[in-house]
Amino acid sequence: MTSLRLLQHRAPDGKRSVILAEDSAAHFLRDVRTVRELALQAIATGETLAATARACPTGDPVDIAAEFAAGRLLAPIDHDDPAHLLMTGTGLTHLGSAEGRDKMHKAAASGEHQTDSMRMFLEGLEGGKPAAGQVGQQPEWFYKGDGSQLVGPTDPFTMPSFAQDGGEEPEVAGIYIVGEDGTPWRLGFALANEFSDHVTERHNYLWLAHSKLRQAALGPELLIGTPPESIEGTSRILRDGKAIWEKPFLSGEANMSHTIANLEHHHFKYDLFRRPGDVHVHFFGTATLSFSDGVKTQEGDVFEISAAPFALPVANPLTRAEERAVTVKVL
Repeated sequence: MTSLRLLQHRAPDGKRSVILAEDSAAHFLRDVRTVRELALQAIATGETLAATARACPTGDPVDIAAEFAAGRLLAPIDHDDPAHLLMTGTGLTHLGSAEGRDKMHKAAASGEHQTDSMRMFLEGLEGGKPAAGQVGQQPEWFYKGDGSQLVGPTDPFTMPSFAQDGGEEPEVAGIYIVGEDGTPWRLGFALANEFSDHVTERHNYLWLAHSKLRQAALGPELLIGTPPESIEGTSRILRDGKAIWEKPFLSGEANMSHTIANLEHHHFKYDLFRRPGDVHVHFFGTATLSFSDGVKTQEGDVFEISAAPFALPVANPLTRAEERAVTVKVL
C-alpha cells in the first residue's frame, strides 16, 4: 500500500515550503507555502488533497530524514492565526484504554463500585461502532488549547511551572479544515504526542480538564488517503540518551472501541466547531502510558514516538516554564 504524506518545511532563511513524500521518495512542491493553502485549493477545485498535491509542479528532491535531524520540519498543519487552530481529543477510545485509566485512579471496575471511566469505556465498546448511517455512543471529550500550544516534531514540551507531572500519550490525530460553507474536511492523520499531567488527573477525575491544558506535538508527516486499519508503533522515554521505558502501542480502528467517523460526528456536531477556515487537530486516544507503569519523568527526558506507515518519529524533550505571577486587575 502506497504511503502518501505531506510535510511542512522551513529553510534557514525562514522560507516555507511543502514536501510531498511517497514511500521512500520525497520532493518539494513549487509555489506551495503551507498545507492549509493546499487544502483550501483542493476544496475550491473539488479535487482530493492527494490529486491536488500530485498536480503541483515538482521541485527538488529532499531527504526528509536529514531535514528532520536538522530541525527544519514543522508540524504538518498550522494556521497564520493560532486562535483559529483548535486542539481537542477523545479518551477511552482504544481497546485496553480503561485498564490504564483505572490503574491511574486505583478504583474497582465492577458492580456498584464501577468507575465512571470504566462505564464510559464499556458504553463505547457496546455502541462506539454503529452501523452505517447511525449515530453511536458519544465519547469522552476534552479541550487542549489553540494553535499556540502546538509544538513541532522536535521542539521541547514546556510544562507550566505549577505542573505536577509531564507525561506522554502516544496517539494518532485527525487533521481537519472547515470549508467556507461550514463543512469539515478531513485532510489526513498525523502521529502525535498528546502530552498531559497525569498526577493532576489522578488526584481527582474532575481535574481532567486541567490536566489536558498542556502543549501537544505532531509528527512531521500528514498521512493522506485511506489510513491502515491497524497502526503499530513504539513509545519510549530517553534519559541521557538511554531508554528508561519502552512499550509498543496500537491505534487505528481495528484497535479502537469507536470508529473514526463516530468520533468525528460527536466533535463536529457542535456549530462552534464548524467555523469556516478553522483548522482542527483532534487526538483519538491511547491505551499506553508510562505513567501507568509507575514511571516518573524529569526535565531533560525525551519522549520518542514512532509508528509505520509514518517514516519519521515525533521526539520532544521535557522542560519546565519559570514561575510567573498572574495578577488580575480591576478596571
